[in-house]
Amino acid sequence: MPKVLMPVGDASEAMDTLYPFFRIAEDDFEVVVAGPEARLYHMCLHEVPPNSTVPWDITEERSGYHIQATVAFRDVNPAEYIGMFVSGGRAPEYLRYDQDLMRITRHFFEAKKPVAVVCHGIEIVSAARVIEGRTVTTVAKCALDCEQGGAAYVDQPVVVDGNLVTARTWHDNTPFMKQFMKMLNAARKSS
Repeated sequence: MPKVLMPVGDASEAMDTLYPFFRIAEDDFEVVVAGPEARLYHMCLHEVPPNSTVPWDITEERSGYHIQATVAFRDVNPAEYIGMFVSGGRAPEYLRYDQDLMRITRHFFEAKKPVAVVCHGIEIVSAARVIEGRTVTTVAKCALDCEQGGAAYVDQPVVVDGNLVTARTWHDNTPFMKQFMKMLNAARKSS
Protein backbone atom coordinates (compact mmCIF):
# COMPACT_ATOMS: atom_id res chain seq x y z
CA MET A 1 0.00 0.00 0.00
CA PRO A 2 1.54 3.39 -0.96
CA LYS A 3 2.26 5.65 2.00
CA VAL A 4 1.46 9.35 2.46
CA LEU A 5 3.32 11.28 5.14
CA MET A 6 1.39 13.65 7.42
CA PRO A 7 3.61 15.80 9.67
CA VAL A 8 1.87 17.10 12.82
CA GLY A 9 2.67 18.70 16.13
CA ASP A 10 0.84 20.06 19.13
CA ALA A 11 -1.82 22.54 17.97
CA SER A 12 -2.24 21.09 14.48
CA GLU A 13 -5.72 22.12 13.36
CA ALA A 14 -8.19 19.24 13.79
CA MET A 15 -10.28 19.80 10.65
CA ASP A 16 -7.15 20.44 8.55
CA THR A 17 -5.80 17.09 9.75
CA LEU A 18 -8.60 14.61 10.38
CA TYR A 19 -10.62 15.01 7.18
CA PRO A 20 -7.54 14.37 4.98
CA PHE A 21 -6.34 11.60 7.33
CA PHE A 22 -9.51 9.59 6.63
CA ARG A 23 -10.07 10.74 3.02
CA ILE A 24 -6.60 9.68 1.85
CA ALA A 25 -7.02 6.26 3.47
CA GLU A 26 -10.33 5.76 1.63
CA ASP A 27 -8.35 5.42 -1.62
CA ASP A 28 -6.12 2.70 -0.13
CA PHE A 29 -3.14 4.81 0.87
CA GLU A 30 -1.52 4.33 4.26
CA VAL A 31 -1.39 7.67 6.09
CA VAL A 32 1.69 7.80 8.32
CA VAL A 33 1.57 10.51 10.96
CA ALA A 34 4.98 11.89 11.94
CA GLY A 35 5.97 14.41 14.59
CA PRO A 36 9.02 15.74 16.38
CA GLU A 37 8.70 12.54 18.45
CA ALA A 38 6.57 9.40 18.02
CA ARG A 39 3.85 10.23 20.56
CA LEU A 40 0.29 11.47 20.98
CA TYR A 41 -0.29 15.08 19.84
CA HIS A 42 -2.98 17.55 20.85
CA MET A 43 -4.93 19.08 17.97
CA CYS A 44 -6.94 22.26 18.27
CA LEU A 45 -9.91 23.99 16.69
CA HIS A 46 -9.42 27.40 15.08
CA GLU A 47 -12.38 29.50 14.12
CA VAL A 48 -13.54 33.08 14.38
CA PRO A 49 -16.41 32.82 16.88
CA PRO A 50 -19.66 33.41 14.96
CA ASN A 51 -21.59 35.01 17.84
CA SER A 52 -18.92 36.47 20.05
CA THR A 53 -20.02 39.45 22.14
CA VAL A 54 -16.46 40.72 21.92
CA PRO A 55 -15.24 40.48 18.31
CA TRP A 56 -12.06 38.55 17.51
CA ASP A 57 -9.58 39.88 14.94
CA ILE A 58 -8.12 36.39 14.55
CA THR A 59 -9.25 32.84 15.15
CA GLU A 60 -10.00 31.62 18.65
CA GLU A 61 -8.14 28.45 19.58
CA ARG A 62 -9.84 25.66 21.52
CA SER A 63 -8.76 22.15 22.48
CA GLY A 64 -9.62 19.47 19.95
CA TYR A 65 -8.94 15.81 19.34
CA HIS A 66 -5.65 13.92 19.59
CA ILE A 67 -3.63 12.10 16.96
CA GLN A 68 -0.84 9.55 17.34
CA ALA A 69 2.43 10.08 15.51
CA THR A 70 3.98 6.69 14.85
CA VAL A 71 7.37 7.98 13.72
CA ALA A 72 9.68 10.88 14.62
CA PHE A 73 10.83 13.21 11.83
CA ARG A 74 14.46 12.12 12.33
CA ASP A 75 13.48 8.52 11.50
CA VAL A 76 11.50 9.29 8.32
CA ASN A 77 12.94 8.08 5.03
CA PRO A 78 10.94 10.24 2.58
CA ALA A 79 11.85 7.95 -0.33
CA GLU A 80 9.34 5.46 1.13
CA TYR A 81 6.41 7.85 0.59
CA ILE A 82 4.38 8.69 -2.50
CA GLY A 83 3.15 12.06 -1.18
CA MET A 84 2.90 14.44 1.76
CA PHE A 85 0.01 16.30 3.40
CA VAL A 86 0.85 19.38 5.50
CA SER A 87 -1.80 20.55 7.95
CA GLY A 88 -2.31 24.00 9.37
CA GLY A 89 -3.03 25.26 12.85
CA ARG A 90 -0.42 26.73 15.15
CA ALA A 91 1.96 23.73 14.93
CA PRO A 92 3.74 24.94 11.75
CA GLU A 93 4.99 27.97 13.70
CA TYR A 94 7.42 25.73 15.57
CA LEU A 95 7.64 22.71 13.25
CA ARG A 96 9.31 24.88 10.60
CA TYR A 97 12.42 25.00 12.80
CA ASP A 98 12.84 21.21 12.71
CA GLN A 99 15.72 20.48 10.32
CA ASP A 100 14.62 16.89 9.77
CA LEU A 101 11.20 18.12 8.64
CA MET A 102 12.92 20.60 6.31
CA ARG A 103 15.00 17.73 4.82
CA ILE A 104 11.86 15.65 4.36
CA THR A 105 9.92 18.51 2.76
CA ARG A 106 12.71 19.28 0.28
CA HIS A 107 12.78 15.63 -0.80
CA PHE A 108 9.13 15.73 -1.91
CA PHE A 109 9.75 18.79 -4.06
CA GLU A 110 13.05 17.57 -5.50
CA ALA A 111 11.36 14.25 -6.42
CA LYS A 112 8.23 16.08 -7.69
CA LYS A 113 5.95 13.97 -5.50
CA PRO A 114 2.42 15.24 -4.68
CA VAL A 115 2.31 17.69 -1.77
CA ALA A 116 -0.83 19.23 -0.26
CA VAL A 117 -0.63 22.24 2.05
CA VAL A 118 -3.50 23.92 3.87
CA CYS A 119 -3.69 27.09 5.93
CA HIS A 120 -0.64 27.69 8.20
CA GLY A 121 1.08 24.67 6.66
CA ILE A 122 2.44 27.20 4.15
CA GLU A 123 4.90 28.22 6.89
CA ILE A 124 6.62 24.83 6.58
CA VAL A 125 7.08 24.85 2.80
CA SER A 126 8.10 28.49 2.88
CA ALA A 127 10.76 27.76 5.53
CA ALA A 128 11.99 24.82 3.44
CA ARG A 129 12.54 27.26 0.54
CA VAL A 130 10.60 25.09 -1.95
CA ILE A 131 7.85 27.47 -3.11
CA GLU A 132 9.97 30.10 -4.82
CA GLY A 133 8.46 31.04 -8.19
CA ARG A 134 5.20 29.20 -7.52
CA THR A 135 1.64 30.43 -7.14
CA VAL A 136 -0.03 29.38 -3.89
CA THR A 137 -2.95 30.13 -1.62
CA THR A 138 -3.37 30.02 2.14
CA VAL A 139 -5.39 31.70 4.85
CA ALA A 140 -5.08 35.44 4.19
CA LYS A 141 -3.16 36.10 7.42
CA CYS A 142 -0.31 33.91 6.06
CA ALA A 143 0.06 35.69 2.72
CA LEU A 144 3.34 37.19 3.95
CA ASP A 145 4.74 33.69 4.49
CA CYS A 146 4.08 32.95 0.80
CA GLU A 147 5.82 36.12 -0.30
CA GLN A 148 8.77 35.58 2.05
CA GLY A 149 9.19 32.13 0.50
CA GLY A 150 9.29 33.68 -2.98
CA ALA A 151 5.80 32.59 -4.06
CA ALA A 152 2.91 34.58 -5.48
CA TYR A 153 -0.12 34.55 -3.16
CA VAL A 154 -3.66 34.44 -4.55
CA ASP A 155 -6.87 34.42 -2.55
CA GLN A 156 -8.85 31.53 -4.00
CA PRO A 157 -10.02 28.18 -2.61
CA VAL A 158 -7.43 25.92 -4.26
CA VAL A 159 -4.29 26.40 -6.36
CA VAL A 160 -2.45 23.65 -8.22
CA ASP A 161 1.11 24.46 -9.26
CA GLY A 162 3.01 21.43 -10.52
CA ASN A 163 3.24 18.82 -7.75
CA LEU A 164 1.85 21.25 -5.15
CA VAL A 165 -1.80 21.84 -4.26
CA THR A 166 -2.63 24.51 -1.68
CA ALA A 167 -5.85 25.60 0.02
CA ARG A 168 -6.84 28.47 2.29
CA THR A 169 -8.51 26.63 5.18
CA TRP A 170 -10.46 23.48 5.99
CA HIS A 171 -13.52 25.21 4.55
CA ASP A 172 -11.98 24.40 1.13
CA ASN A 173 -11.49 20.69 1.92
CA THR A 174 -13.81 19.35 -0.79
CA PRO A 175 -12.18 20.96 -3.85
CA PHE A 176 -8.75 20.74 -2.20
CA MET A 177 -8.90 17.02 -1.50
CA LYS A 178 -10.35 16.29 -4.96
CA GLN A 179 -7.21 17.81 -6.48
CA PHE A 180 -4.82 16.09 -4.08
CA MET A 181 -6.47 12.69 -4.53
CA LYS A 182 -6.23 13.12 -8.30
CA MET A 183 -2.48 13.74 -7.90
CA LEU A 184 -1.94 10.81 -5.53
CA ASN A 185 -3.87 8.36 -7.71
CA ALA A 186 -1.96 9.50 -10.82
CA ALA A 187 1.34 9.07 -8.95
CA ARG A 188 0.34 5.55 -7.91
CA LYS A 189 -0.49 4.61 -11.53
CA SER A 190 2.84 5.91 -12.79
CA SER A 191 4.94 4.17 -10.12
